[in-house]
Amino acid sequence: MTDDATTPRILLLPGWLDSDAAHWQTLWEARHGDRRVQQDDWQWPRRGDWMARLDEELLASDTPAVLVAHSLGCLLVAAWAAHSQHTARVRGALLVAPPDAERDDMPPHLFSWRPIVRTRLPFASLVAISSDDPYCDALRAQQFASDWGAQSFDAGPRGHLNGESGLGDWPQGRALLRTLLD
Repeated sequence: MTDDATTPRILLLPGWLDSDAAHWQTLWEARHGDRRVQQDDWQWPRRGDWMARLDEELLASDTPAVLVAHSLGCLLVAAWAAHSQHTARVRGALLVAPPDAERDDMPPHLFSWRPIVRTRLPFASLVAISSDDPYCDALRAQQFASDWGAQSFDAGPRGHLNGESGLGDWPQGRALLRTLLD
């Protein structure tokens, strides 16, 4: 992607604990020059802090953005979009493997993300769902997609669609991003 006014910049929104070296987001950052939004605290993510950081990143440039979120980053997009006055700066969002932070077995680190914001997103969005994601039942993830007004994509049994899933630089995900941009 280029930095002109018509081509959006790609902002990567990792989930809890950030994306490791084997994660497709890290590989996209290195290969395609996408920009990772850095958070001050990856260990104890506070929803309001992460939302403010996303606003800062979007306001740092006049170039529109496409958000590419993984896991908790998906919940960030939903919460941010429901409260920010800067949603017009976003052309779309690829939301990959949203977690169910409302489950009883989620760690206390994620309690500040409850309740999950389920307001319709004001931009085009697509949710990639794994049928065997250990952090969210596929039917629940499909309900999130419906609530957000997003298309959903069945990625098959791929775990949490992260580095441990063996996706490499996940060309299928890049194709989904191109579909969203079109």
